[in-house]
Amino acid sequence: MSLIDGLLLTLVNTVACLMLPKLLSVILADRSNAEVATQPVSSSEIS
Repeated sequence: MSLIDGLLLTLVNTVACLMLPKLLSVILADRSNAEVATQPVSSSEIS
């Protein structure tokens, strides 16, 4: 493997490690917001 291949692989890995957690947090936040929106609202509150 040449030096350019190693640098390119390192760059791709760096971008993936930086972007995947952000992408997952956005996807999971959207999913949890959708679940909260579909839950029925309780008419009795404890004060």
